[in-house]
Amino acid sequence: MAREITEQVDICDGKGRLAQDSIGWARQPLFNCNVSGSFLRKKKWNYWCITSPELLFSVTISHLDYAAVVFVYVLDLQSLRFQEKTTLVPFGFGCRMPDKVNASVEFEGKQMTISFEEKGDSTRILVQCPHFSGKEQPLVADVLVNRPRGHESVNVVVPWSEKRFQFTSKQTALPAAGTVNWNGKEYIFKSNKSFGCLDFGRGVWPYHSTWNWAQAAGIVNGRTVGFNFGGQWTDGTGQTENGIVVDSKLSKINEDIIWAYDSSNYMKPWTLKTDGTDQVLLTFQPLFERKAATNAFIIHSAVHQLIGTFNGYIKTNEGEEIIIESLVGWAEDHRASW
Repeated sequence: MAREITEQVDICDGKGRLAQDSIGWARQPLFNCNVSGSFLRKKKWNYWCITSPELLFSVTISHLDYAAVVFVYVLDLQSLRFQEKTTLVPFGFGCRMPDKVNASVEFEGKQMTISFEEKGDSTRILVQCPHFSGKEQPLVADVLVNRPRGHESVNVVVPWSEKRFQFTSKQTALPAAGTVNWNGKEYIFKSNKSFGCLDFGRGVWPYHSTWNWAQAAGIVNGRTVGFNFGGQWTDGTGQTENGIVVDSKLSKINEDIIWAYDSSNYMKPWTLKTDGTDQVLLTFQPLFERKAATNAFIIHSAVHQLIGTFNGYIKTNEGEEIIIESLVGWAEDHRASW
């Protein structure tokens, strides 16, 4: 059984190795990510994604030790119009990633300016990209993501070895409000039907990595429901990033999720289910496939992120069954050499 951590803890010792007392999971981001040394192996990122019935909007600031990779993408869920822009900064000059989850992050470059401003119980996301879709097509976003009092999330230290490890904070079902102006249209996020997801990562990775990730959130029979599931990258570590959040309360799932999908045709339906119990049984129907490939210097990655809807059921740790119908989210298959 994975150990629940209830007090603040550093994930590294004085020599930059994994601190054994940090291995486990917590309902709150209690971990100080004091990652040091391990030149070229440190990976740090803050990924935000906001979904509503009309739009999916995502923005990431990441630092891979030898480069910063910053990107923004949007998908109109009605027309399936999609646009993405990425900027790469060799050695990540000017990109500083803090050790704490709830700390502000910003990036200012020639192609885009991004700010994740922490305001105590919320995060303000500001994006300005003057030439997002061409010279005369800017993207401007101003979104406030709220953390309800006592909101719980999936926070896990995953140990591959004392020199290779990762901390992840997956925060789902966070109400979001604001605007995204893109392609001559203003999209409005309303907090009663728009939700933010944070993927915060800090760690020391092997060069070759593979993972699956799924997330969705929305209102189900008047209740706020979200879930986060992972696969591959945690195999054999004794830890998972799997959890269900209902009205801000986390049901941590310590068993693996079995993923079934066709890698020769990602647009076919996917199935996700818990390995040994009936706690999760979901079918994912893709609506759009986002393909992202990076081939620069020694960074090579291939992402197949499918955006679509989930159907099926999930069960809380208390045994309450929640029927999922057309919940907007994503599922992805990612392979990286980085």
